[in-house]
Amino acid sequence: MNPCGACPVRSLTVCAALDPEELRRLADILQTSRVEAGQTLFSEGDAADALYNVTAGTVKLYKLLPDGRRQITGFLVTGDFLGLAVNDSYAYTAETVTAATLCRFPRKKIDALMDEFPKMQRRLFSMASNELAAAQDQMLLLGRKTAKEKICSFLLMLSQRAARRGHKENPVYVPMSRADIADYLGLTTETVSRTFTQLKTAGAISLQEGNKVLISDMDAIYDMAEGC
Repeated sequence: MNPCGACPVRSLTVCAALDPEELRRLADILQTSRVEAGQTLFSEGDAADALYNVTAGTVKLYKLLPDGRRQITGFLVTGDFLGLAVNDSYAYTAETVTAATLCRFPRKKIDALMDEFPKMQRRLFSMASNELAAAQDQMLLLGRKTAKEKICSFLLMLSQRAARRGHKENPVYVPMSRADIADYLGLTTETVSRTFTQLKTAGAISLQEGNKVLISDMDAIYDMAEGC
């Protein structure tokens, strides 16, 4: 069976634009793998010899600063693409947050296919544009918002992302550790924990089993995210 044709999340991925014959050609070059949580897919500076499509799970991207601090630049979920590189090496490290399933495409082979399939090239460009917009949103988070505004914005981002993928927007699935959230938002782990406690005490959220956060007062979270 063609693994691309049977993929339940294909509509979310870079493969969505391809017809059955093009999917068959793509399936010939891919490898699927399941990776446990906490595993490194590739490291910053490694040769960028492959691209990946996340078909299940959550992956974090990060860079290490010269003094050893870590800046998480993004969290990728089902349908997201990673491994794009301007030069011959990866500009960041990719590590699984949860167990994840991925499709791996050798760079040279997928580059050749994209030359043949302009629809796939356009789809990839569109996804890269969305990634740029997300990076700009993160710059706003890091530079201009308070800790409470950052946490509320982060929860809304996860909620909206789930809704776009056809999942429930509330409660919000938050598989990241407090340390991961801190390194994404430019906060300390203690500040992240304290802010979650403040939101819980105020009745705006409640913490549930399975790494879920129930937003009890959506209007209040929106207002706090905007600094109202």
